[in-house]
Amino acid sequence: MICKDNTHSVLDNMILSASGWRGIFSICGEESAAKEIHEAYRVIVGAAAFVIAKYTRNFRKEPLVLLGSDTRPTGPAIANVIIPVLLASGCCVRYAGVTAAPEIMAWARNSTADSFIYISASHNPIGHNGLKFGMSDGGVLSPGETAKLTADLRSFLDKDDCAEEIEFFIQSADPVSLEKVYAGMEAAKAESYKAYYDFCGEVAWNSNAGASTSSADIAATVKQGLEKCKLGVVCDFNGSARTVSIDRIFFTSLGLRFDSINGKPGEIAHRIVPEGESLEPCRLLLEKAHERDASFVLGYTPDCDGDRGNLVIWDDTLGKARSLEAQEVFALACVAEFSHLVWTGCHDIGRSLSKTAVAVNDPTSMRIDRIAEAFGIEVFRAEVGEANVVGLARKLREKGFIVRILGEGSAGGNITHPSAVRDPIHTVLALVKMLTVRSSAAQPGLFEIWCRLSGQLEMYRDNFGLADIIASLPPFVTTPAYSEDAVLRISTKEHSQLKNRYQEVFLREWEGRKDTLKAQYGIYSWEAIAYNGMEEKRDLSRFGDAGNGGLKIIFHNDKGRAIAAIWMRGSATEPVFRIMADVEGSDKEFERDLIEWQRRMVQEADKRSE
Repeated sequence: MICKDNTHSVLDNMILSASGWRGIFSICGEESAAKEIHEAYRVIVGAAAFVIAKYTRNFRKEPLVLLGSDTRPTGPAIANVIIPVLLASGCCVRYAGVTAAPEIMAWARNSTADSFIYISASHNPIGHNGLKFGMSDGGVLSPGETAKLTADLRSFLDKDDCAEEIEFFIQSADPVSLEKVYAGMEAAKAESYKAYYDFCGEVAWNSNAGASTSSADIAATVKQGLEKCKLGVVCDFNGSARTVSIDRIFFTSLGLRFDSINGKPGEIAHRIVPEGESLEPCRLLLEKAHERDASFVLGYTPDCDGDRGNLVIWDDTLGKARSLEAQEVFALACVAEFSHLVWTGCHDIGRSLSKTAVAVNDPTSMRIDRIAEAFGIEVFRAEVGEANVVGLARKLREKGFIVRILGEGSAGGNITHPSAVRDPIHTVLALVKMLTVRSSAAQPGLFEIWCRLSGQLEMYRDNFGLADIIASLPPFVTTPAYSEDAVLRISTKEHSQLKNRYQEVFLREWEGRKDTLKAQYGIYSWEAIAYNGMEEKRDLSRFGDAGNGGLKIIFHNDKGRAIAAIWMRGSATEPVFRIMADVEGSDKEFERDLIEWQRRMVQEADKRSE
């Protein structure tokens, strides 16, 4: 039996955050496809199931917990620990096997369940795994509630007999109940599949209160548009949980043509994070599909749990397929969904959207601010982490705001209300709506609405394509979050100390560079902003107050308008420190200058902290 000290050693190397609990579960390392997990993780997973069961029993005596996993090899081994511990802890369990993250969350939302546990490490390498958990609203727990669970987990694992207690729970589960859970997997999967299918339509065609166009009318308009303007979509499933989800049937039911590769669950063909080189197989697939059928103009690649999906498009101006940056993907989805609000009758063209907001994370490009400004929409930012952005959107709705779309622009994809999780289906459908809801004699279509409100009606033409929509976006150059330039390895453990040292470096550098920055880039002043959870603190006097959260320096021109930014934060899901630069316009050298400057300053601050 493993000792408590070994368990604590493994726990200390895990990432325990609002985005979930993650670690290298495979016995053969982070790039291994081995199915076995370390004994220490068996104890930790059992403890996690126990504290989640205890938490859920606060709401019902015999709660129903839904369980699913992505396609990582260690998923079944983890489930085989979680299920008996939940049963022995007084819970009822339904296990659907491989499910996409948005699928199990839709299932939780549209069933009698009290909570869900999802086994996944999202975009991390294949040997990693972890747990996400949430309640019946279909979203992950708030950062505050997750922190309570994390404290309970640590407290349980502090006990000298924690391993023996978990083994007791595993062995004491009722065999009949255990067999019933596994025998019911097929039925559970069918139920989760249907709940997700139905919910996807509700999200895509949803019209907010006060809208004059019904959900049924929106769906009918899109289907009619697809009859006139044939569209095809490709997908590189990359062996993800989406291989056994609704994608093909849902899209083809609308009239979209569909093709895919790497569609066998668990056969992960390349790097999981859907950015950069990981989009190349999808790009090549789109080129082949477009060559035989010109209606294929769009493709997507999801991560392993299927909640993120970034895009490739056919670009008529280039005559080939190309990958989009994550920030571009989110910007396009926002343009589409903001225009959707106008088209459905939430307001008239020429009048700002009344009390409407978008919630984003702190490294989301200021391009979103420019887009939102055209619609009269307010932008609110939270610290990186889906739970933070979802929580912020909930708070805004409680204050009376319409929040149709939210998300993390730095990671791509989007969350469309009433969903509470990113979903590539909704990202694709946002662009499908943009392409199919076209102008008529009675009403302008989505792209014309955007062109009018953004003051660039000259860019509108009747036979527009995706390249025209992308060309209409406000120009920004932003460091990709998963590029080499965005990642640092630092030795400083206390990030507030690092940021205080960074402040000293930055103030010295500013004095030395401010005249050059003014002359070369039009930068006249700066402001420091901290992001912790759902809180934004502006005009920061002590950079260290940002703690482990995000720290952003906004640069202003002579009129006080924000034109550029640099940002930093330690990842809560990977052992890295991320930095970013964001500049308005198309000057790539401007972004290069800022990101290299940011890198040097952070590295100097790190050395000073040693």
